[in-house]
Amino acid sequence: MRGRATGVRVSRLCSGKVRLDPQLFRKKDIDQLIVDSENPEKRLKKSLGWLSLTSLGIGAVIGSGIFTVIGTAIAGQKLQAKSILNAPLLEYLIYHSASFGRPGAGPAIALSFVLVAIVCGFAALCYAELAAMIPIAGSAYTYTYATMGELIAWIIGWDLILEYAVSNMAVSVGFSAHVVDLLDWFGIHPSLRWITPAYLPSGLTDLQGNTLYAPGWHFGFNLPALIIVMLLTVILVRGIRESAETNNVMVLLKIVAILVFVGVAARYIHPANWHPFAPNGWPGILTGGSIIFFTYIGFDSVSTAAEECKNPQKDLPIGIITTLIICTILYIAVVVVLTGLVPWQSLLDDAAPVVNTMKRLGFGNVRLVVLLGALMGMISSLLVFQLGQARVWFAMSRDGLLPGLFSRVHPRFRTPDFSTWVAGFLVGIPAGLLDIGTLADLSNIGTLFAFALVAAGVLILRYREPDRPRAFRAPGGLLAPVVTILTCLLLMAGLPITNWIRFFVWLIIGLVLYNLYGRRHSQLSNANIQAAATKGK
Repeated sequence: MRGRATGVRVSRLCSGKVRLDPQLFRKKDIDQLIVDSENPEKRLKKSLGWLSLTSLGIGAVIGSGIFTVIGTAIAGQKLQAKSILNAPLLEYLIYHSASFGRPGAGPAIALSFVLVAIVCGFAALCYAELAAMIPIAGSAYTYTYATMGELIAWIIGWDLILEYAVSNMAVSVGFSAHVVDLLDWFGIHPSLRWITPAYLPSGLTDLQGNTLYAPGWHFGFNLPALIIVMLLTVILVRGIRESAETNNVMVLLKIVAILVFVGVAARYIHPANWHPFAPNGWPGILTGGSIIFFTYIGFDSVSTAAEECKNPQKDLPIGIITTLIICTILYIAVVVVLTGLVPWQSLLDDAAPVVNTMKRLGFGNVRLVVLLGALMGMISSLLVFQLGQARVWFAMSRDGLLPGLFSRVHPRFRTPDFSTWVAGFLVGIPAGLLDIGTLADLSNIGTLFAFALVAAGVLILRYREPDRPRAFRAPGGLLAPVVTILTCLLLMAGLPITNWIRFFVWLIIGLVLYNLYGRRHSQLSNANIQAAATKGK
């Protein structure tokens, strides 16, 4: 008897035992994935080399993390809401939600970055191996489809959508804060209503403690956050080459700004500010690492552009690993100098610690250079993550798990234009409504989950297809994937319960959509039905 196409079917064997039919875990053959990517109607333009890939990675990694959240990672989070910035207009924009308190790393934040870099280094090796073997758009989604099957692929694809979207919402809010500071530099003071989110869970006060907005919703919209996302959406629709060239310029400018900060500010370091080096011990170092973890996920976005790479087998591993090395060096240099300039406690709740520290110390025009570099850093981060998000949707649609419109390719620019526009509105509108504290913590759990599944994919392919050619193989045998899985699970276990609740709610919504649409429209499902019909004839 032929079973219907349900989520889980059972079949009775001759022995009388009942087993689950593996329909939910049907896999895509790697060779077929590569063939499908060459379909002229849905083929992306190949124009990226290793230098552009590295630039994309740096553009994603060196963004909001180094210019915004390191203040929280250094000084920690407290229960009460506070006025966060000394800049009169910047304080209007960014507020952290109240929390039960998290100890800061203090000057030992440099160790936090080293520890996170080691964890991400093992994950980067796993990504590099799979990206070179499966140079297809979609990153972790595509890798899990080829190794663990359709259901797991849907889960991680749905998770990546959340990861990229929430990260960029937080980045765009941080960008808006720096735009307001830039306007303040020139004496321009826009209406508070149009530079603050509509939802402020902790309310808003000025430097004198006067209440500007009570906690909750108010009439307003963060226009700079929306505008920058939509401008980048237009650039991304016009083409990957144009997007990469724009990103290259911004990456160069922000690296120059970081080097200017390190070179100039290093002369004003007071070594006494480094003592005590680790005021909250290892708990503070680990907490600091958990706060800044999402800043390292840029190499994931490098792998999402695999299908637009000229020589993916060679260029992808170089781009991913080089990104991690360069960004770790820059991160450590910045935090060592920053914590040497001022007491680490002064960075509490500061959403623009680098720029504001320079303002407090009277760095004058040098601060303007760093502020412009910070803006370029966040723009390039937004650009790369918006690119990655659209490519994930494109890959899922091409496999039939999302409607076909999401895999539509622009006839002239050869980019997934519909996916790119939807991603733009999905990020821009919530960024105008919500504060950065509401957004920032959701990204880490999705990132860790994706890293763990990619590492598992490496183990599976090492066992299932040991003889498949590998242009790059993670050294150390099973060390890289095993360490990646264990450390990711450990860090996930330490995340707040609210993160887990939101994560599972998102996954439940995704599973409902998969059951209603993806399972029935999957390319593999249609192929199985056609094969059965042909066999029946």
